Amino acid sequence: MSDPNPARIVADADVLAADLLVGGDAREALDVAREHSWIELVASDELLADAEWVVRELADDELARDWREKIDELRVRVEQSPGDHPALASAHAGNAAHVLSYDDSLRTAETGTALQGRISVSVKRPDGFARLFDAESLYEEVVSGEYPGPDGDARE
Repeated sequence: MSDPNPARIVADADVLAADLLVGGDAREALDVAREHSWIELVASDELLADAEWVVRELADDELARDWREKIDELRVRVEQSPGDHPALASAHAGNAAHVLSYDDSLRTAETGTALQGRISVSVKRPDGFARLFDAESLYEEVVSGEYPGPDGDARE
């Protein structure tokens, strides 16, 4: 098991849909990836299909299609095995250090034990991630050098 990349994030389908439809802490957490070109959002097709379904059910087909086009441009695409949990599988395939989810079952000791030895990942709620994320110190670790600040527009 290799060390996960601390500049790689996976957002579960619930967080992806909340980012688009609600905003709040989901949007604040995912703005991190949109504002920094060196931070990558990792997602399998299955994960995005789940989120697209939620958007379609709660909004409409056109918004779901437009969202999918935009998120496809932002994400690092990974393959996942059939039947695996899309967010955890994306983190494993993409060597991501962080999974953002509202699913409390992903943060239980039982899930942590099941993942031990297979994947080293931190599962956090979006509000916790946004509150604890420190782009400057991560930049020094991942990219090196003086942190130049955000280099992307979160609203594009």
